[in-house]
Amino acid sequence: MLTLSDFQYELPPDRIAQLPADRREEARMMIVERAAADVRHARVADLPDTLRPGDLLVLNDTRVIPARLFGVKADGGAAVELLLLRRLDDGTWKAMVRPGRRLRDGAEIRLPAGARARVTGAFDDGTRAVALDTPVPLDEYLDAHGATPLPPYIRRTGSQNEAFHRLRYQTVFAREPGSVAAPTAGLHFTPAVLDRLAQLGVETVSLTLHVGLGTFKPVQVEDITRHQMDPEGYTLTPDAAARIQAARETGRRVVAVGTTVTRTLEHLARGRDGRIAPGSGWTSLFIYPGHEFRVVGALLTNFHLPGSTLLMLVAAFAGREFILSCYRQAVDAGYRFYSYGDCMLIA
Repeated sequence: MLTLSDFQYELPPDRIAQLPADRREEARMMIVERAAADVRHARVADLPDTLRPGDLLVLNDTRVIPARLFGVKADGGAAVELLLLRRLDDGTWKAMVRPGRRLRDGAEIRLPAGARARVTGAFDDGTRAVALDTPVPLDEYLDAHGATPLPPYIRRTGSQNEAFHRLRYQTVFAREPGSVAAPTAGLHFTPAVLDRLAQLGVETVSLTLHVGLGTFKPVQVEDITRHQMDPEGYTLTPDAAARIQAARETGRRVVAVGTTVTRTLEHLARGRDGRIAPGSGWTSLFIYPGHEFRVVGALLTNFHLPGSTLLMLVAAFAGREFILSCYRQAVDAGYRFYSYGDCMLIA
């Protein structure tokens, strides 16, 4: 039985990327051939010449919202930070609240520009239900007063202002607002790279999975099979579903850009005799070694945190020992890790 300890590796702190590559397509790309256990080194700009004519590239077109808010407790003025995760059926929001232990049900939080938040409940995972009262529609309010929800390992400095991160912690094809973390494999693409892919016969299609707590929630149990993923919402249009299903039926390779795309496609393939059908819903699929991949034939993905569900998914796709050896090679070769870092193409 594989345990959490089996997915740990040593990473020097200076390998954690604090900024993206100056140009998106200049990020490094490790090309990993599973069948030959071979590793080569390239750049994302080389991707069009690396994929095959006829491949179907699947992107996640979710858009990161500026979901981090800073306020103060109404009774005392202590600082409070909110990270809005997703809207609940009753109109409140599931949110990470810091410091959560000091905010009981009914606690009021004053936010910029006269907005207020009230804690209305708590969940078993430590998150809270929060009701928001904003002077303008919430999307307008967040655009004006919210902050990009960068991962905690990225340290903001004076030269990294909000405008910079709103541009670079967002894919160029982002359309559907709803994520609180970027689908980071997609950050490497530019319109020029996408155009070049099309010219060389690589088809591109999009789905939407709004990245939430399920993607970055840490595994806190040694027996990884006991970990529960938080559900994340997805949408697949009829046109996209038909194109993905057509690629599968004609034997063309489906290339997933990121773990979010992988989870969505594999979730959809679990029913209807493996056929990909359109629709919207929720997935809490947790992919770890032993999973039988039914759709994805190649995967473009960043380098992930030790012990994370993302690393477990990649290990399921390429083999745990092989992937950890690739990670060691990446460390030795100076690759940059995590959200703003480099990537690997696993074929």
